[in-house]
Amino acid sequence: MDSTTDGDTTDSDTADGEATDGEVILRGVLDRWKAAVDAHRPQLAAAQFTEDAIFQGLRPHSVGRPGIAAYYDSQPIGLTAEYRILETRRPADDLVLGYLSVDFSFTDRPTLTVNLGVLLRRSAQDWHIGYYQVSRPG
Repeated sequence: MDSTTDGDTTDSDTADGEATDGEVILRGVLDRWKAAVDAHRPQLAAAQFTEDAIFQGLRPHSVGRPGIAAYYDSQPIGLTAEYRILETRRPADDLVLGYLSVDFSFTDRPTLTVNLGVLLRRSAQDWHIGYYQVSRPG
């Protein structure tokens, strides 16, 4: 792993193309999140977040699982998400930072591509999203 100038550890793909520990952790959580979004299961999507998660979709932010569940409940049936991990970092043993590109596809309008920044935090039980920030590219 390479070190960045600010002391964080880079956790991108290795030279031989194998996934790093941070990417494996990120994919585990995001695959569960994606399955819940694709199935329009807002409570299950919200369960992928910490109890006190800061969530910023494309509307005003919320804090905590109830606001996250309400956000996903308001999304149209048929919405699906495809993500691509662009960067990962491990600023601490119990944290994984991810930067992604996500395509949200709809049944009745064009696909929306967004940038997504997430910070995963490990609890005693599992990894969960503690911070989620969507922005439109460019």
